[in-house]
Amino acid sequence: MDNENKRLSGKTIAILVANGFEEAEMTETQKALVAEGATARIVSPENGLCNGWHEGTWGHNFYVEVKVNEVLPSQYDGLLLPGGERSLKTLLENAHARRIVKGMVDANKAVGVLSDGVEMLAAVEAIAGRNVTGAPESREKVEQAGGIWSDGQAVSDGRLVTSRGGEDLPAFVEAFLEAVENGDASAREAA
Repeated sequence: MDNENKRLSGKTIAILVANGFEEAEMTETQKALVAEGATARIVSPENGLCNGWHEGTWGHNFYVEVKVNEVLPSQYDGLLLPGGERSLKTLLENAHARRIVKGMVDANKAVGVLSDGVEMLAAVEAIAGRNVTGAPESREKVEQAGGIWSDGQAVSDGRLVTSRGGEDLPAFVEAFLEAVENGDASAREAA
């Protein structure tokens, strides 16, 4: 099957990471996006390479394709934000990363957030009244920001898809692919 006939052909997804992101959360979702015809670009505040975290230790290095300060939400059809304590800390401190996440949610783009990455949604005030899930230790921050905590494998609220990660990753990947695929219909409904 050529790329033009795949369900996500023509879609471009920003993968927002910093050193210490959960590697499996990024790579499994990235592989599924690319297999369905999407272009997935690694966006980061890091220079040159970004180092993943895999099974309790440093993982692989990945090329940073776009610097975080060069990204406009209008350039992308969706956003993937893997978890990872170190990555999240760096991204929370970066005004451009916060702007991208807030802009993508506000523009009703497909946004997939895993594990403790849900804290970024709380920090940018993008979850009030929305059903979300994530790492159990993130629940208090989510609820303080007005989010409604759910315990599903993959929780979809419009085009926002959240997950606890880990064993829930397959359910998240499918829900996120669906959110990306249904973008054109969602945009028409919003118009």
